[in-house]
Amino acid sequence: MTHKILIIDDEEKLRSLLARIIKSEGFEVFEAKDLKSGFKKLEQTDIDVVLCDVKLPDGNGVDFLQNIKGSFPLTEVILLTAFGNIPDGVQAMKNGAFDYIVKGDDNDKIIPLLYKAVEKVHLQKKVQQLEKRINDKYSFNTIIGKSKGIEQVIDLAQKVAKTDSTVLLTGETGTGKEVFAQAIHENSNRVGKSFVALNCSTFTKEILESELFGHKQGAFTGAVKDKKGFIEEANGGTLFLDEIGEMPIDLQAKLLRVLETSEYIPVGDTTPKKSNFRLIAATNRDLKTESDEHRFRSDLYFRLNIFEIKLPSLRERIKDIGVFTHHFVKQFSEKTNKKTLNISDDFLQKLENYSWPGNIRELKNIIERSVILSNDDTLTSDVLPYEMQHQAEKNTKSMSAFSMQSVEKLHIQKVLNYTKGNKAETARLLEIGIATLYRKLEEYQIQ
Repeated sequence: MTHKILIIDDEEKLRSLLARIIKSEGFEVFEAKDLKSGFKKLEQTDIDVVLCDVKLPDGNGVDFLQNIKGSFPLTEVILLTAFGNIPDGVQAMKNGAFDYIVKGDDNDKIIPLLYKAVEKVHLQKKVQQLEKRINDKYSFNTIIGKSKGIEQVIDLAQKVAKTDSTVLLTGETGTGKEVFAQAIHENSNRVGKSFVALNCSTFTKEILESELFGHKQGAFTGAVKDKKGFIEEANGGTLFLDEIGEMPIDLQAKLLRVLETSEYIPVGDTTPKKSNFRLIAATNRDLKTESDEHRFRSDLYFRLNIFEIKLPSLRERIKDIGVFTHHFVKQFSEKTNKKTLNISDDFLQKLENYSWPGNIRELKNIIERSVILSNDDTLTSDVLPYEMQHQAEKNTKSMSAFSMQSVEKLHIQKVLNYTKGNKAETARLLEIGIATLYRKLEEYQIQ
């Protein structure tokens, strides 16, 4: 890539000489005789570095520097002066100049300085591109799906993002709760600050407390130095607590205190600290039921439930399955160095007929597996797992009224009626996993 240099100087001979020298180094050079025409060049061309005289017919380069940095913050400016002036040099650096050099005395410095300046510009642009990619990755525009359910959820999330309100994301495992949490953060007033995520189901109570609140040296065996907790790390930004329904009751009380006072005490310490963070929590549990049955603090539940967003399951977004499938097929075809595979109708139909207990995460895994197994340029149902290929056969099998399956189906239906369709509570009462329940519902065709 050829870097572009703009020389602004009213001395035509010196300007032409500089241009020839800089061009010989492989740079593309533009020239301007005054500040007005120089600024016009900046508006027309993506200039990397400006070499600007201090004394010009229509103004002072030191003052003009602020206009350049205000409108083109990634452009670096090297100021040239016929006479060294310490106050001007100091002010130039304060205004954001890359350097300030004296004509004639410092000519041998110009080319090395240009290389350093363009290197800085290159790094700044790279950082900007990375930041844009991160922002794009977590923007609401990149959330896949056009079904009514997901569009309503996106609308709610966009509205709450600009506030500082606590958000509770609910829904089954694999529905994309962390993606939404990131998108809310990236579209909030705290964008650019820390986004700190902690899964409450990953740790024991003691480790979770230390991870959340931090600890002092010597607080427990193995605490060889002070450690910042996630609450401190999230100061000014967003703290995302995933699977908050798994948090032990006594830690829930401590978290509630932080939410109400913004104060917390690290493990082994006695001095309170403050942290200003926005909380986004997520759970696949029914916290209302959990709090009614004293397995989750009701006061914390009400504090978390300021703004609840329930993410729909993939079964409720059947029209989005095709969109996800095309997205993941393209992604994994590229990852495995294959030409993007076509998708057969029977492949897509099997996906749409499946119950998806693991939701989007499960679909992503199935697509990756299918792309790896496929030997042709089209994905067909024979690369899907056995239970997905034969789900229709399984569903149409006749069932004796005296069989164990018939009894099981009737019992599941009764418990489902008792919980008024609450599948999480049904699974709990049946003492089976939620994924197992969904497989049973699909197997027995229970609506």
